[in-house]
Amino acid sequence: MNDERQRVFRDAHQDIETARGIPDTPQTRSPSYRLAFSDADFLCRDELRPVRLQLELLKPEMLMTEAGITSTVVLFGGARIPEPAKRDTARTETLADLSHFYDVARDFARILTERSLAEGKGENVIVTGGGPGVMEAGNRGAADAGGQSIGLNIVLPHEQAPNPYVTPELAFNFHYFAIRKMHFLMRAAAIAVFPGGFGTLDELFESLTLIQTGRMRRVPFLLFGRDFWERIIDWSALADAGTISDDDLDLFRFVDTAEEAIAIMDDWHLPRTKRDGVPGR
Repeated sequence: MNDERQRVFRDAHQDIETARGIPDTPQTRSPSYRLAFSDADFLCRDELRPVRLQLELLKPEMLMTEAGITSTVVLFGGARIPEPAKRDTARTETLADLSHFYDVARDFARILTERSLAEGKGENVIVTGGGPGVMEAGNRGAADAGGQSIGLNIVLPHEQAPNPYVTPELAFNFHYFAIRKMHFLMRAAAIAVFPGGFGTLDELFESLTLIQTGRMRRVPFLLFGRDFWERIIDWSALADAGTISDDDLDLFRFVDTAEEAIAIMDDWHLPRTKRDGVPGR
């Protein structure tokens, strides 16, 4: 229906331009006279929240479909983790020590993107939150391979620009956390979680919950950095308390290198006894 020969009604863009050239009168200056779909004040009213939610769902979905992206590999991780060359800028010694995961994330994204380009099907495209730290490393690795990657930014009080490695045509910005989270997982073929803070933990547990409850199909779920994750979360205590089942500890795998992670992804659908890697517990 994008063919002009098939268009029955005037294009909305045409009417926006026409409305700009109308006589300047008290009536035409009134906010009530603005075209509803080009009236930012109207669209930002509380009553229009359902419409804004729908728009945030539709815009990235349509553009990713048009870009031919069929599946993604999600990278979650801390924005404060620096690349090793800048480890002296880390605010704590622990963050400095975690800086090697920047290179791990970069290698992981590069290898997967090289594979994706070789297959030429728009599969396993890297998607990150579009910010600095581990997110930057993921987008940078995809760029190293000469491929595209997605960045899902969100407006925050301390607004940040997307990192320079996100494919410009696939750089998105969100107002609603919930819709952003949907776009992280709607095409997810695998989820990789690197050390991080509250945001990373939120994304980790929400994704695990969706898989645990059967709301999302099971995909390779990789926690990079066993030492970090076992230090901050007592996974076995959750199972011992009965708040999760023992089987839930098998929903994810600990890994420490890009190569180990990719080997587990490759064997994910084999019987458990034939998988490389160890279960969560």
